[in-house]
Amino acid sequence: MNPIRTSLAGAALLTLAACASTEPAAPADPPPPAVSPEVAAMYGAVDDNGHHIPAIDPHLLIGDKTRQVVDYWSDEKPGTIIVDPHARYLYQVQRGNKAMRYAVAVGAAGYGFTGVAHIPYQRDWPSWKPTDNMFATQPELYGPVEAGLEGGIDNPMGARALYLHNGRGDTYYRIHGTMDPASIGQATSAGCIRLFNQDIIHLAGQTGSMTKVIVLSEAESGKGTVPSGQPMPQPAMTATDQTGGTT
Repeated sequence: MNPIRTSLAGAALLTLAACASTEPAAPADPPPPAVSPEVAAMYGAVDDNGHHIPAIDPHLLIGDKTRQVVDYWSDEKPGTIIVDPHARYLYQVQRGNKAMRYAVAVGAAGYGFTGVAHIPYQRDWPSWKPTDNMFATQPELYGPVEAGLEGGIDNPMGARALYLHNGRGDTYYRIHGTMDPASIGQATSAGCIRLFNQDIIHLAGQTGSMTKVIVLSEAESGKGTVPSGQPMPQPAMTATDQTGGTT
């Protein structure tokens, strides 16, 4: 072997080794944010009706995304559900100017109804079928599930669904769980009003048949969050947000 070539090869290897040894290490993944034991328990893994719901990633529980009792001023009787799609919150009225607040994701259908309705029934782990419009506009996405999906962790309806009716019958407006917990608090391109599966199970457990539901318009957004007579806060979401986000 040519001694000069051998020396050059050895020098090149030493140079590469030196470069490798001085190259900075890749940054480590940031640690998950600290959550209280109470929050960790609320959003831990759940086995429900034969389905396993994974724990919610702590990174998704920051800010105001966890369910909590908040100040809320309403003349509605306790148990009433008030949906504020433009602020991406759902409230269940409690006594003493309080409400249980849940963060929600809002799909395009979540803006398709406003006003008063009721919940004649709810379903555990409901089945789901894409609408004709979904299939027509995105056949490559919805074609494989055109016949529908049985209830399960990969079903877009999640662990529970509350069905809203009014004097004209089914509004086709649903409050339900989700297969995509990262969407909570966001505007999404499909669906109605979705909650973490842990939250929809909690809400469904507090909701009886014929519970009254009020869905606020954009002009009403923020209603109840301040005492009567005070100016309402600006909605967190603009009209251009309504088509953003994920499916």
